[in-house]
Amino acid sequence: MAAAPVVKVSERDVQPDRRRGGEVRVLLSPRTVTSTSGFGGTLTLGPGEYVCEHTHPYSEEFVYVVRGTVVMRVADEEIELGAGDALMVPIGERHRVRNPGSETAHVVFHLGPLAPRPELGHVDLEHLPTAPEGPAAQVGGVR
Repeated sequence: MAAAPVVKVSERDVQPDRRRGGEVRVLLSPRTVTSTSGFGGTLTLGPGEYVCEHTHPYSEEFVYVVRGTVVMRVADEEIELGAGDALMVPIGERHRVRNPGSETAHVVFHLGPLAPRPELGHVDLEHLPTAPEGPAAQVGGVR
């Protein structure tokens, strides 16, 4: 069996996804590095921004805050995380993340195992009321 190629992926080269709030960049995934057990990337949230409530029916989500402060709501519990803090969201648990602070938050995430098909991996439970605005929504993702 041939080994998967080793591929470097830079955050600056990945277009942000703003559909659910903030700037989500999936860096390591089956598409980018032929991963087979999970995927990961970064989340940037400007002050007051949030990622809509959702669930992952097949995956645990691991979250690590690199910079800033976020509040994770997991089920009905709110947990504040600062730089250097980590959290695991269990499979199937509804969750939401927001930045209550005055500085931009930068978060690293990983989900695994993979869902049987990509479209089954993420279930939205709420939607953004309007198009994203603010520092994380600047043209081209420039911060």
